[in-house]
Amino acid sequence: MTSLVDRHVGFVHALREAGMPVSLAEGLDAARALRVIDLRERETLRAAYAATLVKKPGYRAGFDVLFDLWFPAVAGEPVRAGSAGDPRVRLAELLVESSDAEMTEFARAMVGRFGRQAAGPGRQNWFSYSVLRELSPETLMARILQEVLAGRERGGLAEKTARQRVNANIARFQEAVAADVRRRIAEDSGIERIARASVKPPLDQVDFLRAAKADLARLRKEVYPLARRLAARLTVKQRRGRRGRLDFRRTVRASLQSGGVPLTTVFKPPRPHRPELVILCDTSDSVASFAHFTLLLTYALREQFARVRAFGFVDRVDEITRFFAPGIDVVEAMTNLANKSDMVRFGRTNYGHAFDGFLDRYGDAVGPKTSLLILGDARTNYQPPALDTLKTLAGRARHAYWLNPEPRPQWDTGDSIASAYAGVVPMHECRNVQQLTAFIETLA
Repeated sequence: MTSLVDRHVGFVHALREAGMPVSLAEGLDAARALRVIDLRERETLRAAYAATLVKKPGYRAGFDVLFDLWFPAVAGEPVRAGSAGDPRVRLAELLVESSDAEMTEFARAMVGRFGRQAAGPGRQNWFSYSVLRELSPETLMARILQEVLAGRERGGLAEKTARQRVNANIARFQEAVAADVRRRIAEDSGIERIARASVKPPLDQVDFLRAAKADLARLRKEVYPLARRLAARLTVKQRRGRRGRLDFRRTVRASLQSGGVPLTTVFKPPRPHRPELVILCDTSDSVASFAHFTLLLTYALREQFARVRAFGFVDRVDEITRFFAPGIDVVEAMTNLANKSDMVRFGRTNYGHAFDGFLDRYGDAVGPKTSLLILGDARTNYQPPALDTLKTLAGRARHAYWLNPEPRPQWDTGDSIASAYAGVVPMHECRNVQQLTAFIETLA
């Protein structure tokens, strides 16, 4: 990459590959912005790109990683030999107080000193862990607190404040080390290679079936806005889908203008009400992360609907609404659900048996005011699917929807009968928050 145009094109392409939506028009807007800023000011350049290309706060972390790769602060500069004296002493000073420039310079020096390690026979590469292992910033806390507090009482506000500041600076140092390691690998192996490996997908594109615990913790913040939007969309469908009762008095009064012939019928406006929701969720191990997220959604939906009833199943069905009572912590609710629910008989998912059991035990939960939401991968373990039972349930509900966390190309493979179920209840691919949001938008 020898020109700014080449770097611009490569950077925009890398953003798209990382899952960040950047249109052609937005790419051109960014290019126009470069004409009116001082390109020697790197942070101004970063701000111009961020203003034109970053649509959501959740995209910013990945954007910054890619920006640092495509527009490095010291690309091509020689590696510094490092600070004189004991580097741990200098690090302790920086963890107490330091500017970004000081922390970055020290991190680069330490990567140059400790970061290059053997990566196989005859090969070497750059690593963050070797730098952090050598300096062990977490072990400096006791020394720093002793110097900062200088005889003051331990355990008070001063210590708490000092710990927070040091922990924040440790995180800054770790990120500075990681950023410089990425820069050096990019110089040695190519920007495109390290870019693909360095950026995690945006939170709204994290696959439910592959979500780690940390991802699920972050996804909790996405639940409540989605719950409000889902409730609003279903309420609109309820209101649009029916008229009020005939207003006899106003109809007769209007007929006087046409000689008593009721040419115009007048209806009473429908009485507004919050919709009711029934959720039937596969909680088996194969969709455990998806079930975790959708049950968090259930927890949030309690406040948006007049009535929410939730049912989980593996090879038998159990009502789990009780675990999401008002005031219960969501983590406690999930723990109680795992330990106290009755959803497992033999331990293999059996949709047909679950549907039959649901109709027998809880059939009255579904009625003309109910939206039925089924969540699962439609994999039956080759057991009878109970399609007639599902037709009965869908026929009773005002609306019925099925969200499937598997990619559409995997439907109808192996023991999946997704198309058969989709012939009864409209089925939507729902692998991440982005697709769940798109499904909610279709309810308008």
